[in-house]
Amino acid sequence: MGVPQPLDTLDLKLLHALQLDGRVPFSRIAEVLGVSDPTVARRFRRLRTSVNLRVVGMTEESLLGQESWIVRLRCTPDVAERLAGALARRPDTKYVGLTSGGTEVMCAMMPRNRRDRDELLFERLQRTPRITSVDAYRILHTFYGGPLGRLNKNRALEPDEEAALCPPPVEPAAAPVTLDEADEALLTVLRRDGRATLSELRNGTGQSESVVKRRLERLRSSGVLYFDVQYDTAPLGQTVDAMLWLTVAPSALDAVGGALGQATHLRAEPLSIRR
Repeated sequence: MGVPQPLDTLDLKLLHALQLDGRVPFSRIAEVLGVSDPTVARRFRRLRTSVNLRVVGMTEESLLGQESWIVRLRCTPDVAERLAGALARRPDTKYVGLTSGGTEVMCAMMPRNRRDRDELLFERLQRTPRITSVDAYRILHTFYGGPLGRLNKNRALEPDEEAALCPPPVEPAAAPVTLDEADEALLTVLRRDGRATLSELRNGTGQSESVVKRRLERLRSSGVLYFDVQYDTAPLGQTVDAMLWLTVAPSALDAVGGALGQATHLRAEPLSIRR
């Protein structure tokens, strides 16, 4: 395999713009950055190939009244990839990765209800052969993450460019948001492709474009739906990812979490309630 080519300034600005608003039109990016629409479209297509760029829809579980968990599984190396693959196919997993040389599987999950949570954590995983230990932690507070990612910290855009490309601020509802079947159908399509067109969303959900547009705007304005930019980090000089587990005195959690959240290449989430 060849050495990944570094990204230039326009590439980085495009990635940053998509992190701010995953559905921002290419024409708007072009206008703000002072380049042509076709240039932005070509760069986007090239990044999809060179760094596996994807824009995917995500949901903010706390606004849905759901719990988020980090599950750490230690297992024998011969089953790690199969286990990770099985977890990745579950509808309630948000992230699955291999760590520690292939002897640990890290999984972020959002069980829909307590029964689903207990069935996975206390029954299925405990009975799975060659899993040597299971640790589960409920996320109580996120200092940095969700709609904010590494690209926000890289600051490729100038302040005026960033201000021009930021979407309207969200207005979270006071009570948990309830999703109906039509919302779920829409989110299913957006989880595959956050930039799916209105016609693609119409075809994927069976709803009219006007209904899709209204639902999309409602989910975004409430903060339930946001967009994540996924890409290979090596061309940005980030060739190694490390997971840090810190045991911190309760009185210092806020200060430590806040400091880690400000670090350039870190996301900080205090994990608690070990099951």
